[in-house]
Amino acid sequence: MILPIVNYGHPVLRQKGARVEAVTDEIRRLVADMLETMRAAHGVGLAAQQVARALQLTVVDVRGAEDRPSTMEIDGKGVIPERHMPLVLINPEVAPYGEAVAGGEGCLSFPEIYGEIVRPEGVTVRALNELGQPIEFKSGGLLARAVLHEYDHLQGILFIDRMSRETKESIREEIEALHAATKAQLKRSEPAGKAMPSGAQ
Repeated sequence: MILPIVNYGHPVLRQKGARVEAVTDEIRRLVADMLETMRAAHGVGLAAQQVARALQLTVVDVRGAEDRPSTMEIDGKGVIPERHMPLVLINPEVAPYGEAVAGGEGCLSFPEIYGEIVRPEGVTVRALNELGQPIEFKSGGLLARAVLHEYDHLQGILFIDRMSRETKESIREEIEALHAATKAQLKRSEPAGKAMPSGAQ
């Protein structure tokens, strides 16, 4: 099932995800729905917060991004990343390494908004997969960038928080317009009698 993706301005995007204590049928169903949602939106990653679930759960799939290569190592050996996609990362732990490199990023919760972000060139990841099994790998290139972007989501951190002041200023109007539109939509969807008090933010 394709789930609605929440946009910037929705409070769930600023929530740190709760640890997944057990990989239940409900979690596996959410994983399947997130993968379907990510593919439909032509994304390379999707965090649970982006479908309004504040959990330590994200999915990543860099297949199709041929213009931005990825590297991947498992047990110290280089592997072809595409053969290990999609990745399901539950309760991930990450250890970035290497030089800081700039690269363009977008985000499904920020439609049509892009910016240069500086991130470490590689990352080591430990997590559980959709079967509850431990996985561990090292990655570089687009895969590392996607993992770090999605890991940030799980902590309530957004890619605009990683932008330089100059980059953020260059897209400030688009960001503010998206935030205002999301807030207006949320207000319209509030049940009667649940309106925010005057002066509330």
